[in-house]
Amino acid sequence: MNQAAEKFFLNHSALPTMPEVASRLIRSFDDENTSLAALADLIGKDAGLSAKVLRLANSARYSPSHQIASLKDAAAALGMDTLRNLSLAACMSGAFPNVKGLDRGRFWRHGVATAAYAGILAKLVKLDADTSYLAGLMLRTGQILMALTEPDKVAEVEILALEPGSRFSLEMHRFDCTHADVTASLARHWHFPQTLVEAFADANTPMEIRPFSLMAAVLHMAEVLADAAEHKVPPGQALQAAVPELVEHLHLDLAFLEAKILAAGDVASDIEQMLH
Repeated sequence: MNQAAEKFFLNHSALPTMPEVASRLIRSFDDENTSLAALADLIGKDAGLSAKVLRLANSARYSPSHQIASLKDAAAALGMDTLRNLSLAACMSGAFPNVKGLDRGRFWRHGVATAAYAGILAKLVKLDADTSYLAGLMLRTGQILMALTEPDKVAEVEILALEPGSRFSLEMHRFDCTHADVTASLARHWHFPQTLVEAFADANTPMEIRPFSLMAAVLHMAEVLADAAEHKVPPGQALQAAVPELVEHLHLDLAFLEAKILAAGDVASDIEQMLH
């Protein structure tokens, strides 16, 4: 446990609570019998989330020629993965406050991009894509707690974090911990599986961790890729510049990865519909 990260949990009234719908969505990852209808029923228990899902289903990207009026039809239009992942993103973003020092829309676009890239990387290295998506979505949430306490320092980090992957070292220099360390503490408070808690803590410098953590490596690379997308840096170039040892260690085919990322398109575009 990183003691420097724990100082951001001294004010327990500021600690966000895991939304009930989110925790049930997470549990559904492990349930092979989960159906689209069951997910729609679960989402229907939250009126605000239901409205967001309907709005997304009726957006230009998904809407067929007719208006979608029910959650059941919305679920069918979006499909299982999109429905669950974006509902989870909407739940998570709703659990955290707006804070000075971080732009809400930009922050959650980055979070959803990190999640999507974690899912893509997970498939390449034979990790569970659903768990990796969730971990990617969570990875930067610790930074919100940091900004509640030290908004000016966090804002300064964001101004300086122009190189993909540089946020980790910029934070370590200022806080003696990173957003990933604080997320690990939050995941512990939320009773996440120990494997995920450790993956968050190890995501800072995955090549220095023994035994090697594939999930930590995926998380670090996914954040580099989300940074790269935001700053319009080619994904392969960003990984080679930020984590060349990791690319070599995992024998990553960067051309193949770039093709997968290109095929995925704008992975964060849908979150706009879910944030309002």
